[in-house]
Amino acid sequence: MNISIVVPLYNEAESLPKLYEWIERVMHENGFSYEVIFVNDGSTDESWQVIEDLHKQSEQVRGICFRHNYGKSAALYCGFKAAQGDVVITMDADLQDSPDEVPELYRMITEEKYDLVSGWKQKRYDNKLTKNLPSKLFNATARRVTGLKLHDMNCGLKAYRKEVVKNIEVFGEMHRYIPYLAKNAGFTRIGEKVVQHRKREFGVSKFGLNRFVNGYLDLMTLWFLSKFGKQPMHFFGLIGSLMFMLGFIAIIVVGSMKLHALHTGVRAMLVANNPWFHLSILAMVLGCMLFLAGFLGELIIRNSQERNNYLIEKEL
Repeated sequence: MNISIVVPLYNEAESLPKLYEWIERVMHENGFSYEVIFVNDGSTDESWQVIEDLHKQSEQVRGICFRHNYGKSAALYCGFKAAQGDVVITMDADLQDSPDEVPELYRMITEEKYDLVSGWKQKRYDNKLTKNLPSKLFNATARRVTGLKLHDMNCGLKAYRKEVVKNIEVFGEMHRYIPYLAKNAGFTRIGEKVVQHRKREFGVSKFGLNRFVNGYLDLMTLWFLSKFGKQPMHFFGLIGSLMFMLGFIAIIVVGSMKLHALHTGVRAMLVANNPWFHLSILAMVLGCMLFLAGFLGELIIRNSQERNNYLIEKEL
């Protein structure tokens, strides 16, 4: 099978028939063998009934239905797990992603040998204040942290080699950083394609401004896991040791100053009344706690079933 198209959705009943008709036309015009996997993320409208009707009309339509709204990452995870095509395409169900982009995305994966191609909605029709500006700031931060020169990392329209989606785990709200997950898994041929952005025809947007705050926190989580996920002691142990040493040196200085004052007969405050004494003790305690956190992290990692989970590309 050439292509699997994974479409996560939540309350998009009105747009699904038109979306599938469009996908079907593009697939037939280009002679692709394909499947379309609609992942219904706990919709409260008639989305699942529409998917069932489409499945009855076409054997290329498959469906996955959640009992509850788990989020886009969960939908993509299950869609990736079910996908059978050599190239996997993801797109949103709101008709803002154009299926006409699929043939070129497929060509970039199969002929130019990209592992992943991310769409870039260079010209957008969203609200500039509430979506465009925060999105630009978000993507600028993501480029800085991840090292991936992508203008629109969270674009729903992406293409993947099958090996990529089978070897990454999308969880929480990490769908925003799938290119970074792929990079950390060793898939470094990541490209970008300018794609068409269309106005929403039906329904309302499911995303609010809170996604940018959550996105920043998720980015920091991924950065930490990629750097220190298998070696937590290198982070916590180093910082903890430095804090303990600074506190230890500071308390020696405070004690030495008190002894010097006693020796020379100079009146000086009690050590217990010196604020630097308490700051020194605090630094030493925090240093010990951070060191222990790193030590416990190492114990957890060494007992994890994924401690030697390495991706082997070739073997003779």
